[in-house]
Amino acid sequence: MNKQMGYDYLVSVIDQFGYVSLFLVLCLGLIGLPVPNEVVVMTGGAFVASGLLSPVPAYLMVFLGICSAMSFNYSIGRFAGSKVFDWFMRKKNMDKFIHQAQNMSEKYGGFALSIGLVLPVLRHVMPFVGGTNKMTFRRFALFAYPSAFVWTLIYFILGTFVGDRVQAIGDSIADNGMIVVYALIAVAAGAAAWLYIRNRTAKKNDKAERPM
Repeated sequence: MNKQMGYDYLVSVIDQFGYVSLFLVLCLGLIGLPVPNEVVVMTGGAFVASGLLSPVPAYLMVFLGICSAMSFNYSIGRFAGSKVFDWFMRKKNMDKFIHQAQNMSEKYGGFALSIGLVLPVLRHVMPFVGGTNKMTFRRFALFAYPSAFVWTLIYFILGTFVGDRVQAIGDSIADNGMIVVYALIAVAAGAAAWLYIRNRTAKKNDKAERPM
């Protein structure tokens, strides 16, 4: 099944089964659709924009689906890590993602989970590696769930605007994951700089307005 057929089938599944299909596709990778998670989340937003789904339950199913998939992969790594790890390392091309996830964990710590969310394949591997590294569930949840909330909300809202361009835009985002990471970092840095400058300006104005 190619991407176009996969996307068409995804639309038909959501159209037929509604909210629960969003959860199952993201949580279980339902029926092995060759569709990036970005496209699934944006499609949920597009269905909301068309009036076929309500925004709150649709978004909750998307968010819970992503969180459930991450939690499952974390649990596998935590409780069956060594055996599954060895199996992954024997899989063709999978070892490079494991090594990449390990390197990111060593370099960025818990924030690697947040970064991995926007990268294809690594979004599934990072929770597993966190589990094999014996990361506590509390620490995992602290980094994984808030990041998943922001990530899914951004794409869900984007999906409400792009309509029938969901597949093309979603595929482009999925194929350029690191660009998205850098763009988000740039936006966050710009926002932080703007807030810092605004606060300093406000403090200066307050001092200037105080009577001597």
